[in-house]
Amino acid sequence: MPAFEYEALDGAGRSRRGVVAADSPRQARRELRRLELTPVEISAPRSERPASGLWQSEPRLSAGELVTVTRQLAALIGAATPLEEALNAVALQTDKPGARTRLLAVRERVMEGWRFADALGEDPRSFPDLYRAVIAAGETSGDLGGVLERLATMLEKNRAMKGKAIASLIYPAALAVVAGGVVTALMIFVVPKIVEQFNAFDAQLPFLTRMVIGVSDAIANYGAYALLALIVLGVGFWRAMKQKQFRLAFDRQLLRAPIFGNLARGVDGARFARTLATLFAGGAPLLDSIVGAQRTVSNAHIRDRLERTVTMVSEGASLAAGLRRAGVLPPMLTHMVAAGERSGALPELLDKSALQLEEEFETASTVALRLLEPAIIIAMGGAVLVIVLSIMLPILRLNSLAAG
Repeated sequence: MPAFEYEALDGAGRSRRGVVAADSPRQARRELRRLELTPVEISAPRSERPASGLWQSEPRLSAGELVTVTRQLAALIGAATPLEEALNAVALQTDKPGARTRLLAVRERVMEGWRFADALGEDPRSFPDLYRAVIAAGETSGDLGGVLERLATMLEKNRAMKGKAIASLIYPAALAVVAGGVVTALMIFVVPKIVEQFNAFDAQLPFLTRMVIGVSDAIANYGAYALLALIVLGVGFWRAMKQKQFRLAFDRQLLRAPIFGNLARGVDGARFARTLATLFAGGAPLLDSIVGAQRTVSNAHIRDRLERTVTMVSEGASLAAGLRRAGVLPPMLTHMVAAGERSGALPELLDKSALQLEEEFETASTVALRLLEPAIIIAMGGAVLVIVLSIMLPILRLNSLAAG
């Protein structure tokens, strides 16, 4: 079914623009009147453009828009609304023209007889492989509304976990940059001025003062080269992280770090558990669910070790045994999986595991942040104290010589 752009007036006389799906301009006007809008202008159908151009010309759905669209579709389909009507309602609800165009194009494919998951496959940039796999499982099981609800919850939780992980690093990083900037400014602009005063006296300066002056000269003379070297190292590290072997080695060492290792393991464990629960509860086979959940893990070493779990399950072993053999996810998750397999309530216990791991991550990141902040402040205070002492010691020595 084509999609027409329109300009119309609402009951208050305000101008409204949007897109409406209809077979003809006359039907488009009839649909607008049903929505209590007065048509002003109806454009040519957008479906006259090639489908590939449609996807390329509009921006992809953002993570937030995807969550909103999924939640709205879940509510409508859960209320027994036909899929094509639900897609049309959600498309008209959104304020983003690009999102509206994409949803109406998906609706057009569904109206042509395509499966929902296949229609979403026309736009892989907005609807990732895992998203479409969950939708396909829901269509197969006949519980699309319930699967969409679980999918929306999974997307929200994963997005929240990512946001918390980033937010927990922003303030310490900003504090460290400010502290480093303050100390560097003191070393470049303040210390040299003080040194000029000391040069007038032919006296041996204290060791601390000579050390600070040496550091100040090094920063002034070689600071730009050091900054360039750091940039080169950063770019080199970023490129090296794209190499599989280097990424595996780095992520393996990251998991051994005292604090960050547990945080990374908890984040990936929660993401793996929630995705696995969503896929398996949606009707996907267990092995396919494990493979799909494995793709959501960000740590390359954990993802590589989970290959053993996939192999063991495909050979007939239990999921708990496969996770225990991998040995990279939190032990609590393995025990909950074993309990879920024994009781037949694997999705429910996976959800509980994910919730508990998310709470543990939030608690651990909060504690780490509270410890890191004073550590940075103390380090900056120590650096400033050393600079002040290096300035005061010669002054005190000169005063003692003058008094003697």
